[in-house]
Amino acid sequence: MFGQVIGAEIRGFEEREHEGQAARAVIAERIYPTDIDDLWDAITNPERLPRWFLRAHGQFSEGGRYQLEGNAGGTITKCAPPRVLELTWEFGGATSWVLLRLTPEVAEGEREGAATRLVLEHVAPVGVAEEHWESFGPSAVGTGWDLALMGLGHHIASGGAAIDPQEGQAWSLTPEGKAFVRTSTQGWAEAHIAAGADADVARGMAARTAAFYTGESVEESGKKGAD
Repeated sequence: MFGQVIGAEIRGFEEREHEGQAARAVIAERIYPTDIDDLWDAITNPERLPRWFLRAHGQFSEGGRYQLEGNAGGTITKCAPPRVLELTWEFGGATSWVLLRLTPEVAEGEREGAATRLVLEHVAPVGVAEEHWESFGPSAVGTGWDLALMGLGHHIASGGAAIDPQEGQAWSLTPEGKAFVRTSTQGWAEAHIAAGADADVARGMAARTAAFYTGESVEESGKKGAD
């Protein structure tokens, strides 16, 4: 069932300045078939987050601190329901930023407001975890968010049902799950190339990311991705 739901529909990459620092931004966009209030609730309600993402604790308001179990924590720096959410993403001793924007859309054959565009930007300062960047590039962060956006899509499409974590983990190791990862990493490589990166470098980063997620060798991931 997971294969029926894609990750991002549009992928982008930018080099920019953020909070006075040189930074790199991984940008994912997707339209969800639900109204803006429901999508906002899905991404901010601590009771719904574990159904498609991770369990979260903390104060879920502007200025509050949050913690995702087994993952990042940080501060909610801007919260303007139901359109804008900005937060720091603190993990492994490094701080980056996650910026989310929600906008009502007109879906084909539907009334205005029956669909919502989600734009997610994960912005990281240049020079932090540079060795990781040089090995994996935008694919590492981008593929992680693709998997999350896929989970959110399944949650929305199923009327709010929860994803069984064990079932999700098992799917990720199936041929279908590995193919999803390869498609995702290739998509981020193409976004990186479109932003001016060397094609061989970007595709090498993507192959290493796919190998990390799938457990395959870099050569195997690269070959299957090219097929």
